[in-house]
Amino acid sequence: MELHNLKPVKGSVKKKKRIARGEGSGRGGTSTRGHKGAKSRSGYKEKRNFEGGQMPLQMRLPKRGFKSPNRKEYSTLNLFQVQAIAEKYNITDIDLPFLKEKGYIQKGELVKILGNGEITNSLNIEAHAFSKSAKEAIEGKGGSAKIFE
Repeated sequence: MELHNLKPVKGSVKKKKRIARGEGSGRGGTSTRGHKGAKSRSGYKEKRNFEGGQMPLQMRLPKRGFKSPNRKEYSTLNLFQVQAIAEKYNITDIDLPFLKEKGYIQKGELVKILGNGEITNSLNIEAHAFSKSAKEAIEGKGGSAKIFE
């Protein structure tokens, strides 16, 4: 076997369809495009989501909601939960590494302390945000509400 003897396997190579080369070719006239209409014209390109003039699906469905890219999603802890954590572990300083270590929050979560419930002793709490009532309650008991940055 030499290079000049090589041939493709029978049936593996097909001839190109030659269209628009006259009536005698069998593919003249409409040149395999059917009769009339946009698809038979040169330059036709179907627009994406075009449904033949019917109202497209994305326009038929109701539009809902908006999510601001600048919005911050906080994981919340109420004062009664903070008090329970402090009593359970017998501590007065609650910060983000401690909460993460004990499984109350996950890595990268923002934490906001809310004012539901009450605290009974002085606590030093560190979080990303505090509600006004939570901050007043913490500082009213002699603790501190420090914002983590």
